[in-house]
Amino acid sequence: MINDNTHRESTSPGRPDTSPSPATVSEGEPLAAARFDASSDDLRLLQQRLAARAAADDLLDVAYRTVDSPVGTLLLAATPRGLVRVAYATEDFDVVLQALATRLSPRVLRAPDRLDVAAAELDEYFAGRRTAFDLPLDHTLSTGQFRRLVHQHLPRIGYGHTESYGDVARLLGRPTAVRAVGSACATNPLPVVVPCHRVLRSDGTLGGYVGGLPAKSTLLELERTRG
Repeated sequence: MINDNTHRESTSPGRPDTSPSPATVSEGEPLAAARFDASSDDLRLLQQRLAARAAADDLLDVAYRTVDSPVGTLLLAATPRGLVRVAYATEDFDVVLQALATRLSPRVLRAPDRLDVAAAELDEYFAGRRTAFDLPLDHTLSTGQFRRLVHQHLPRIGYGHTESYGDVARLLGRPTAVRAVGSACATNPLPVVVPCHRVLRSDGTLGGYVGGLPAKSTLLELERTRG
């Protein structure tokens, strides 16, 4: 598991330590229940109170939750600016949370309510009722000018449509930057919402995908059949 210190809020001299204990931010609810002798509903209420207090005290920089989907469990994370990360289980959620704590802020807390809108839009997408996302996005993790241009271009590829890596490079005025486009897609911090799955090789084959080729194939098939 990720080091529990990653999830603790920073304190300053004179400010009481309001850091949640490791069990309150851990995914391991059985351990938490044993420690607090509480039901899952009690723990959920405690997490909500901790998240609300952290937000009120300006101690919550990154909120996260997990959601189920046809491509497996996804981790969603958001800053006050917007959705900053969507991660597949294959990326290892502990590793993802550690990276968020290192790159954004150590003040990371499980706060499902803060991501209700994102979770609802993803549910609508997977049910075929949504073809575009209306979420505010935080592109802080899209480092490098060209990489960010690629990430900003991807939502312009229409639902149910695809482009090749070469197409994207040409449209961005860098026709020889095919590999750079591939690298940008591979490091997209917001898969599904920022649809790098719609970018294929020039011969029509799938190419790579952060969530694995079965997930990429599932997303493309979903859009083909419901678009």
